[in-house]
Amino acid sequence: MNLTISKEQLLNGLQAVQNIVSTRTTLPILSNVLIQAEGTRVTFTATDLDVTISCSVEASVTKAGATTIPVKKLFGITRELSNAEIELEVDDKNVCSLRSGPSFFKIRGLAAEEFPPLPKFKDEKNVSLPQEKIKGMLRKTSFAISTDESRYVLNGIFISLKEHKLTMVATDGRRLALADEEVDLSEKSQGEFIVPAKTVNELNRLLSDKGDLEIKFTDNQAAFTLKDDKGFSILVVTKLIEGNYPNYRQVIPAETKERIPLAREEFLHALRRADIMTSEKQNSVKLALTKNNLTITANSPEVGEARESIAVNYKGKDMAIAFNPGYVIEPLNALTNDEVFLELIDELSPGVLKINGPFLYVVMPMRLS
Repeated sequence: MNLTISKEQLLNGLQAVQNIVSTRTTLPILSNVLIQAEGTRVTFTATDLDVTISCSVEASVTKAGATTIPVKKLFGITRELSNAEIELEVDDKNVCSLRSGPSFFKIRGLAAEEFPPLPKFKDEKNVSLPQEKIKGMLRKTSFAISTDESRYVLNGIFISLKEHKLTMVATDGRRLALADEEVDLSEKSQGEFIVPAKTVNELNRLLSDKGDLEIKFTDNQAAFTLKDDKGFSILVVTKLIEGNYPNYRQVIPAETKERIPLAREEFLHALRRADIMTSEKQNSVKLALTKNNLTITANSPEVGEARESIAVNYKGKDMAIAFNPGYVIEPLNALTNDEVFLELIDELSPGVLKINGPFLYVVMPMRLS
């Protein structure tokens, strides 16, 4: 194999894939990146056997071929090179020679045949959307993924493709975030699956505001292909979480008594200030509603107290409800809307946060002390 590639393209390719490579792997091949060169493109692939990421970039290939090289070493060298162009040559013993200006390196690799093969996907179960939409949906939901490993079905995002809608749901049992978008779906493309948190984190990192994303899936795997108009493409293949996702519709209150419009930024900063005065023992913030007024208070004996009022459009009866402040701050951080709506029934029922758009967030209240 012999090729010439710009430092920028090589860094782009390696940066896209190297994140999932574990430094503590027992299989040496899993520390390596698979490099496949052909025509005018080079594809870099890395895997931890659960998630596989491939990225294809432009290069000038004089001799096609494939090999695997320790990815952290190759990335470290590339990042430190001062020259803009790099020449890669691999011999039949998988020794890679790297030349750039006055610098020369030799890295020992392993045969490409040892690298785990990529799974195949049929074309019938697929859907395509702008990356920007998926990025926004993940931003609005992924923070609510559970980290409790004993409830492993909640350790990811539930994706439903049904009735011309793509729905994403994440919950940890104490709060639930839901976002949906209308999509063009064929009968065969309908289905539901759970994408693990690790893959969600990679997608959050890789998705951009331009280009399209294609999703393909089988019973136990899904593939996400990210493409932009410059010919840069990334493929993320993941194992899915097995098991049945709980019936999230049951958690969403069917009716509401009070709907309070709030300026998102003002509400967010008031909560952040109140949060400073909470402690591990007293991790709750009280929201007290009176006519045209919302008072936010935090009180913990060992720290002190905070109190702040916001003028709101509220005509209902006096009511107080307490929440874990972090659980209200996170969705407000993830949203970009100027206005949000807090829907309440009473002090013991879940609160619902909504926007003028396809998003809702349910949060369980805390006991008022």
